[in-house]
Amino acid sequence: MDMQNTVLIVDDDREIRSLLADYLETHGYSTLMAQDGHAMWSALEKNPIDLLVLDLNLPGEDGLTLCRNLRAKSNLPVIMLTARGEPLDRILGLEMGADDYLPKPFEPRELLARIRSVLRRTQNNGGREHDESPKKLRFGEWTLDLVARHLISPDERVIALSGSEYRLLNIFLEQPNTVLNRDQLLNMTQGRDADPFDRSIDIQISRLRQKLGEDARSPQIIKTVRNGGYVLSVNVTAETH
Repeated sequence: MDMQNTVLIVDDDREIRSLLADYLETHGYSTLMAQDGHAMWSALEKNPIDLLVLDLNLPGEDGLTLCRNLRAKSNLPVIMLTARGEPLDRILGLEMGADDYLPKPFEPRELLARIRSVLRRTQNNGGREHDESPKKLRFGEWTLDLVARHLISPDERVIALSGSEYRLLNIFLEQPNTVLNRDQLLNMTQGRDADPFDRSIDIQISRLRQKLGEDARSPQIIKTVRNGGYVLSVNVTAETH
């Protein structure tokens, strides 16, 4: 329920921080505010936080750096705020591990909807931690560790994944040998419909292929289906230990 969730708002604009905090609190959320990275780390250390709203353009360490450093130690959901709304900003935010992004200016109710969507998606994923649920998914010679949220290569190397890469690969593994188009993938990973010019899914798949050691011209694991989308073309086996 919303009353059980605490949102940390990190933005150097005091007016935006206060506006968002007031709006979210009227909808049942508890909020904390921070004006920069130093205050963010302090708040995270002292308080249980359920979701982070993080501005890209901050004094000192910017939002991309903070998100990347956070991802090295935590899976805390992050929604990135980008002032320009440029495709590169959005893609970089997702690659650094953000769960969603929202370009400024925006309506507070749209941020509220994104927060609810991200929390619903990430909190539902918590069910994988039960003993009877899969802990690992094996595909080809690769393994996705669902607890540690990283890849294990055929030679047992651990390969880090961003939050968006992990979700995207997990979706393919849950639906092997099924063609998924860009609209479906964007909706399932970010809870939104695709913009006609949004190519973030293509870029994330390209990065996934690189981490899987795939030849971009003839990939064997995640294949491109002409005028259709993408398909995971290997069998998947679940492990519960």
